[in-house]
Amino acid sequence: MKNFVFISPHFPDSYWKFCLALKNRGYNVLGVGDAPYFEIPDQCKYALTEYYCCNDMENFENEKRAVQYFCDKYGNIDFLESNNEYWLEKDAELREVFNITSGANVEEVKFYKHKSLQKEIFKKIGVKCARYILLSTLEKLEEFANLVNYPIFAKPDNGVGSHGTFKISNHEELVYFYDKWDKKTPYIVEEFIYGQIVSYDGVSNSKGDVIFSTSNIFQTSMEDIVKNNLDDMYYCVPKIDDEFDALGRKIIKAFNVKTRFFHVEFFKLLSDHPYLGKKGTYIPLETNMRPAGGYTPDLIDYANSISIYDVYADAVAYDENRQIPGDKKYFAVASSRRYGVRYVHSKEEIIEKYKFNITMSGDYPKALRDDMGDYYFFAKFDNIEEMFAFDNYVRGKMNE
Repeated sequence: MKNFVFISPHFPDSYWKFCLALKNRGYNVLGVGDAPYFEIPDQCKYALTEYYCCNDMENFENEKRAVQYFCDKYGNIDFLESNNEYWLEKDAELREVFNITSGANVEEVKFYKHKSLQKEIFKKIGVKCARYILLSTLEKLEEFANLVNYPIFAKPDNGVGSHGTFKISNHEELVYFYDKWDKKTPYIVEEFIYGQIVSYDGVSNSKGDVIFSTSNIFQTSMEDIVKNNLDDMYYCVPKIDDEFDALGRKIIKAFNVKTRFFHVEFFKLLSDHPYLGKKGTYIPLETNMRPAGGYTPDLIDYANSISIYDVYADAVAYDENRQIPGDKKYFAVASSRRYGVRYVHSKEEIIEKYKFNITMSGDYPKALRDDMGDYYFFAKFDNIEEMFAFDNYVRGKMNE
C-alpha cells in the first residue's frame, strides 16, 4: 500500500475530500496538522489512516519528526503535499529530506512562489506580461513610474493574496510607499493593468500535461475586497475558451507542473494596450500551484458536474483523469456577504427563493473572511443571466 502524507488536512475544512478520494484509491493517508485530533472534522478522521498533531508547525524540526514517525511505521513515503500556498516551501523541503521525488523540489517551488521568477518563464515562452522592476532605490522606482505611467502596483515578490500590496497613483503616494517599505522584504512593482481577473484552474499529471481544466471569473480584486471590507462574487464557467485553454496548457507545461493542482491568474484586457495587445487579450498575472482559495474546488465541481477531488486523486494514483463528468454543466457562483451590512433580503428569503439552485452556504472560516467575505452562498444556474440575478438578490443592499 502506498503512503501519502497530507500536510494540514483539516484546513480548509473541505480538504478531507482530497484525503477520502486518495483513501478510496488504496492509499494510506497520513495527516500532519497543528489542530488537536478532536478538533478535526469527523470526515477527515475517517479518511486518514493516522493523524500526527504537530503543535508548532512553524518549527521545521517538528514536521520532520512527524514524517519520520510515519516512515518508521509505514515505510517509505510516496507523496507529500498540502495543496496549500502557506506550506508549499516546507512541503518541498520535507520531500527533499525524505527523498520523495513525486512532487516539486525546492528549486521548482521558488518559481511557484516568486513573482519575478514567474515572469522569466512567461518571457521565455513568448507570453507578454506587465512590465516590472524589483524594488531597490527611490530613483529607480521613479524612473519606472515615469516609463509606464501611474498607477503602478507594488506587492511582495513572495507573498500570498493581498497582504502588503499597494496601488500607487501619484508621486506623493510613491514616496509614501517607499518610505514605509522596510527595505528588507523583496518587492515587485508592476505597471497597472486594466482588465478582468480570470483564472485557469485544473490538475496536471506527472508529465506536466493538463488532464482537467476550467476557468473562474472574478468581479472584484482581492486588494479591493480586503482594503474596503467588501462582499464578493466570482463564478466558474461551464465551458473554457479554447484559446485560453491552449495558453494555460502552454504555461503549465513551461512550469513543469507535475501531479498537482494549479490556479493561474490572468488579466483579460478591457481595452487595447499599446504594449500588451488588443482588448480581450489574456495577460498572465501570477501562478499559484495549488487550488484556488476557500471552497473553490467545490464550486468547480458544481460547474462541471464532476469531483475535482477525485480528478486529483486519479492523477496521483493513475496519472490520468478517469472521471466522467455529468451530461450538463452550469454557471456556478459564489456570492458572499459581510456581517454588519444591511442587505435587502434575509438569508431565509434567499434560501426559499433559490432552494433548487443553492448547493452550499455558511460562514467562511475566520482565516478566509478578509479575502472572501463572511457568509457565502454557492449556487448553480443554466445561464449567466439567472446567475447575475441571484447575485443581485444576495448582495443587494438597503439604501442608507
